[in-house]
Amino acid sequence: MKGIILAGGSGTRLYPLTMVTSKQLLPIYDKPMIYYPMSVLMSAGIREILIISTPQDTPRFRELLGDGHQFGVHLSYAVQPSPDGLAQAFIIGKEFIGSDEVTMILGDNIFFGHGLKKRMKTAIKNAESGRGATVFGYYVDDPERFGIVSFNKEGKAVSIEEKPKKPKSNYCVTGLYVYDNRVIEYAQNLKPSARGELEITDLNRIYLEHGDLNVELLGQGFTWLDTGTHESLVDATNFVKTVEQHEHRKIACLEEIAYNNGWISKEEVLEVYNILKKNQYGQYLKDVLDGKYIDKTQ
Repeated sequence: MKGIILAGGSGTRLYPLTMVTSKQLLPIYDKPMIYYPMSVLMSAGIREILIISTPQDTPRFRELLGDGHQFGVHLSYAVQPSPDGLAQAFIIGKEFIGSDEVTMILGDNIFFGHGLKKRMKTAIKNAESGRGATVFGYYVDDPERFGIVSFNKEGKAVSIEEKPKKPKSNYCVTGLYVYDNRVIEYAQNLKPSARGELEITDLNRIYLEHGDLNVELLGQGFTWLDTGTHESLVDATNFVKTVEQHEHRKIACLEEIAYNNGWISKEEVLEVYNILKKNQYGQYLKDVLDGKYIDKTQ
């Protein structure tokens, strides 16, 4: 299973913050935003990850993350010249994906909830076993802003619409998608929408029409944040700060995930600790090495 983080876009809704940097490099409490989607992929066991961004921002991600060895992963980079739709990622990443399955997550999405790792691994297993695609639904109060999935009385998904004027449900499709290898062919055959983009909703609809789309609802106990506005940036920072202080655990500590997965050694974590030991992030890594925390994110 390969992983893609789509961290492109112009970020105009966050001007002036994003006039000289990518929104996915902005801080969410004590970590760059991109750490959060990357942690979802790593927690699910995905080690080969492609980061897709704009021509000007791709070098900045490379400077921040390098080749990923410090996190026990292998990072590649690709450029999306212009924001021509989320589904374009599978065309840009065609060679990277090869004959494998792929999980894509949007670089400005934050997911949190005990059991997410288990659901992700189930979705990956389904894709690898030829049982289609999985998307993750979440209840929202403003469904007109999202791709919305509706269900029949048996709870089976029957339709997906992009930003409907009259939504058939309040469940949106979040920015986390798990696909089998057919996604490349489907993406290449998509026609641009009225706004000139290759829509992820159209891609998901193909799987739905083939009876191969699984919709996993993230209900009570899960938090999904789309950090595309100034207000949501503050909300995300406050959420992460509150959870970390109350649970005494870090969200999206990539070194911790890599260490628990057996991808990096104690000595490699100590190297990071020695750089960061003057702040609470570094002290947390020391506590991880001392066995203070037990992984409860299954």
